[in-house]
Amino acid sequence: METLRKVIRFYVEGFREMTVGRTLWAIILIKLFILFAVLKVFFFLDLLAGKSPSEKAGCVLENLTPEIPQP
Repeated sequence: METLRKVIRFYVEGFREMTVGRTLWAIILIKLFILFAVLKVFFFLDLLAGKSPSEKAGCVLENLTPEIPQP
């Protein structure tokens, strides 16, 4: 338990005494936010929007179950 406290204290003190690192972390977080916001809007479209519950169930069933080849 004491080791865990030492590790946590090490990281807390390290982040507290950062100067340039804070700016770099801010840039990283802003870039990640923009990246995921753009990906969500353009690449992860809501294919089930505007469908009835039975249509949604049919879509999900079609996409999750593999097709069985007919001989």
